Amino acid sequence: MHHMSHRRRVLVLAICCMSLLIVSLDNTVLNVALPSMRHELHASVSGMQWTIDAYTLVLASLLILAGSTADRIGRRKVFAAGLVLFTAGSALCSLAPTLEWLIAFRMVQAVGGSMLNPVAMSIITNTFTDPKERARAIGVWGAVVGISMAAGPLIGGLLVDSVGWRSIFWVNLPVGLFALALTLRYLPESRAEHPRRSDPVGQLLVMVLLGAMTYGIIEGPAAGWTSPVIVGCALATVAALIALIVYEPRRAEPLIDPRFFRSAPFSGATVMAVSAFAALSGFLFLNTLYLQDVRGLGALDAGLYMLPMAVPAFLCAPLAGRLVATRGPRLPLLIAGVAMGASGLLFAMFSAEGSTPLMFAGYVLFGIGFGLVNAPITNTAISGMPRAQAGVAAAVASTSRQTGGALGVAVIGAVLAAGTAGGGDFAAATRPAWWIITACGLLVLLVGAATTGAWADATARRTARELEPALSPAAAAAPPVA
Repeated sequence: MHHMSHRRRVLVLAICCMSLLIVSLDNTVLNVALPSMRHELHASVSGMQWTIDAYTLVLASLLILAGSTADRIGRRKVFAAGLVLFTAGSALCSLAPTLEWLIAFRMVQAVGGSMLNPVAMSIITNTFTDPKERARAIGVWGAVVGISMAAGPLIGGLLVDSVGWRSIFWVNLPVGLFALALTLRYLPESRAEHPRRSDPVGQLLVMVLLGAMTYGIIEGPAAGWTSPVIVGCALATVAALIALIVYEPRRAEPLIDPRFFRSAPFSGATVMAVSAFAALSGFLFLNTLYLQDVRGLGALDAGLYMLPMAVPAFLCAPLAGRLVATRGPRLPLLIAGVAMGASGLLFAMFSAEGSTPLMFAGYVLFGIGFGLVNAPITNTAISGMPRAQAGVAAAVASTSRQTGGALGVAVIGAVLAAGTAGGGDFAAATRPAWWIITACGLLVLLVGAATTGAWADATARRTARELEPALSPAAAAAPPVA
């Protein structure tokens, strides 16, 4: 792999980061636009949840499939197709006549998005073979998520206030087309030596599991928790989970190899990704609605108010990459858990939204925590995995993030809908939601402490040894594919 020039490697990283930027900008930009979309499209809280979750769910359901398909038919092909679909989906979203159409077009966008992140991650993993270089590249990648968090609310606010909410989807068009041009010109085609066979049953079960669970949580408050539809969703979720646990270990090449979870760092990364992103999506959802609907701020002002959270997140992401490269993932994870938990506590116990200085303190803490959490999660997920499995491991980590994001919006939106149902006070209705966010922070802290360290590293090494024989001797002996 070292025959690729440094300039070319930097270009490859830039292309991957551009794709990540539009995918992650999309959700943060959308958040600020929610109140004005809600007025124009006459949507309820659950309607707003669906504009976010229809996208996140499709993304989460297809990430692993997209990753393994790219390994099989070529990463550049799938990546380019993803850019085309995502850009086209964005154009359609900006033209959506009703809420239902908007949700449908968000799903088109998500199919494209699912082809970008995990594929970009395996391109990075296979381009930067030196562990230190790779940790730095992943740090840059994490910083892009930080940038999207920082820039999202501002860009979104500016566009919503000046042009209207439809313009937030136009941002993706120039970036998408530029990234596509660079991809076709500079990105080398690469495949896995030993691509995994597809697993349609596993894929279907994952979709049923995520879809039924999220639908049940979002529609629960309106339909009633004991209504046949919601009980049906709960049963479908449990059935899909049991079926996955029984079916996957029996396949030679399962969609998600259950043996991955014998690695403590990998299992930990999965739990922390779900917790951190559930906290983030819930945090953004609550604050956007609070700042615009309760405090009566415009979209741009609401975006500016979020800066105390966004700036630390942006600054801490590359720092986390450096910390992981020099000292390992433990320290950034512990600080992240404490900061995110403390932020949730300020709102849950001390009603921080009532006083602006206290609210900003909560924002800063959350930003620090979230900025530090991303790089160690990705790094722990793929650390110690055989190179051939890195793509799948990274895709599982990305899936956990998106699943967390979908669950955060679903659960916290549901708590909010239940609390405000009888015309209840918004601030009081958010208390339980803030306790949930606090718990997510604590989970990051506890799991981070438990799954980093000598014992955890030993389980990762053991798992890697178990997974190695899964490769044919020829594949194991062959040099990694560029």
